[in-house]
Amino acid sequence: MPALKPTDYFAEVLWLGRVADSVEDLRAEPMDSMVLRYEGVEGDCHAGLTRPSCSRVKAQHPRGTEIANVRQLSILSAEELEEISDAMGIEEFDPAWVGATMILKGIPDFTHVPPSSRLQADSGATLVVDMVNRPCVLPGRVIEKEEPGKGKAFKTASEGKRGVTAWVEREGAVKVGDILRLHIPDQRAWAEAG
Repeated sequence: MPALKPTDYFAEVLWLGRVADSVEDLRAEPMDSMVLRYEGVEGDCHAGLTRPSCSRVKAQHPRGTEIANVRQLSILSAEELEEISDAMGIEEFDPAWVGATMILKGIPDFTHVPPSSRLQADSGATLVVDMVNRPCVLPGRVIEKEEPGKGKAFKTASEGKRGVTAWVEREGAVKVGDILRLHIPDQRAWAEAG
């Protein structure tokens, strides 16, 4: 019996980007297409088979410990990004400001798809959803430069809408306009999650 089941949810790729150096500037460089490799997106600061641990996993690993890189991509939904933008009072929100790798349209409540779900393109390229990408202050700094007085509002406005982190399970090309299908784990929700 398969461990993952295809759903009837599909998402259109609206935007692609690559972040060269998130310490210098989280802003992503827009792209029309990208090749997803096992290491992630070539030239992206989050690429690599491994990475030093960060605050996301500090309960499991001391900061800087070498761990598998399941944070190769940052994927957000256009619908949730619009909600964030509205909450912040920003008319035209540029996905580059949040260091996005991919903006998708069409999957409701995208930030909360189950961990270990897959997003698969017709090319075969397959991404594994790791977990929710929690809001942080880095996008706020970029937003503040573009929309003075609004950057600090990002962390609160994006709570529960910041998208997910993901890693490449199967290599392949993805371009703007491609359609990705959502596959979810074939299991019930954990009863103890409460």
